[in-house]
Amino acid sequence: MKDKKDIRALSKDQLRDFFIANGDKAFRGNQVYEWLWNKGAHSFESMTNVSKDTRKMLEEHFVINHIEVDKMQQSSDGTVKNAIKLHDSLIVESVMIPSQKRSTACVSSQVGCSLNCTFCATARLKRMRNLNPDEIYDQVVSIDQQSRLFEGHPLTNIVFMGMGEPLLNYDNVMKAIDMIISDEGLGMSPRRITLSTVGLPKMIKQLADDEVKFNLAVSLHSAIDEVRSKMMPVNKSHNLTELLESLKYWYSKTSKRITFEYVVWKGINDKKKDIDALVEYCKRVPSKVNLIEYNAIDNGDFQQADPKAIEYYVRELERNDITVNVRRSRGKDIDAACGQLANKSS
Repeated sequence: MKDKKDIRALSKDQLRDFFIANGDKAFRGNQVYEWLWNKGAHSFESMTNVSKDTRKMLEEHFVINHIEVDKMQQSSDGTVKNAIKLHDSLIVESVMIPSQKRSTACVSSQVGCSLNCTFCATARLKRMRNLNPDEIYDQVVSIDQQSRLFEGHPLTNIVFMGMGEPLLNYDNVMKAIDMIISDEGLGMSPRRITLSTVGLPKMIKQLADDEVKFNLAVSLHSAIDEVRSKMMPVNKSHNLTELLESLKYWYSKTSKRITFEYVVWKGINDKKKDIDALVEYCKRVPSKVNLIEYNAIDNGDFQQADPKAIEYYVRELERNDITVNVRRSRGKDIDAACGQLANKSS
């Protein structure tokens, strides 16, 4: 028999059509759809309000390619890292980051990455494939369950800052987010979702044209082309001027200010000229800055900046009325912090 189709690749209408074509009622498709998404069923057998004959028919035609948490590690600070096994045995990682009354899911969108940012461990992995919408969705579901178990409350926030570049898996990421915010899925507010990108101008404009309601973050790390291109090869083909144009377009369409993710490294972007360049860049589009603590990946080229450099950044940004937050990394002891996801657990 030919390979069975993953049932979650079907829309609700396609499921309804399947049941009609097989002599059943259309509403059966609604029932199964709810089991697959809202109730997170891992098997047809668990669909208790569906008859045994119907479950057998589904088993004959379809599979549910559900993810498995292959390995879970918990940090001393409460952060949880999951090695996620996909149906084809490839591994990605996701992270739950708890803080007071919040829990944030950091999810992956690709197996590996193709962008070669020199400071990121994921960049050392070959990009194998894009994740399907259900594989992205499942990461969020599993972290929601972990938040309820370990923190006593549901997941509150989602960031697409795991493995891969979300905008290079545009359609699947958008479908996953649609299901995450849908009442038929998790019913989360899009305002609690942030998509982080290296800055692909064409795709940022596409987001704006698609009138998305979630937040946008850009991994900037330098507002000087020469410096940024050395760290992030993507800047050679999409420079800061082109990026800025797309971000202005984003703001004109969404009225949402951009978050710039920015790591300060010793001897790389910790000088006055670097700070002045960032201030000027931020003035040109409504934005705020997250200064992120660097997490070593066994790369001697990058070292955490002196605290005085961070203080100088904060002082200058605040002096120019630019909102700035200093993000202390979580989960470093289990390689779960920003830039460290590299399947070491596999």
